[in-house]
Amino acid sequence: MMWLLLVGAILAEVAGTLALRTAVHTRRTAWYAVTAVGYVTAFTFLALALDRGMAIGVAYGIWSAAGVALIALASRVLFREPLTRVMMLGIGLIIAGVLCIELGAVH
Repeated sequence: MMWLLLVGAILAEVAGTLALRTAVHTRRTAWYAVTAVGYVTAFTFLALALDRGMAIGVAYGIWSAAGVALIALASRVLFREPLTRVMMLGIGLIIAGVLCIELGAVH
């Protein structure tokens, strides 16, 4: 269950950040509300995952790293922002780093 909460936190944070990008460029206040709901939901789910026993280093590391990678990929698709080879290498390193954090947390 804690892993589903973490996935929910990641997806909510990504949605909130993408909504923020949209709000800034469209100047529509409704997108700021979507941003706020996304961030509140993300922190709520993250807190619930921690409450169920997930280590903060694992939770925060995966949450932040996965968010960065997903936002970079989604902004390429949704906003046609660049996704260079160096950025793709960085996403690969993020994946490797998250894997190392997860494997290092196993007792």
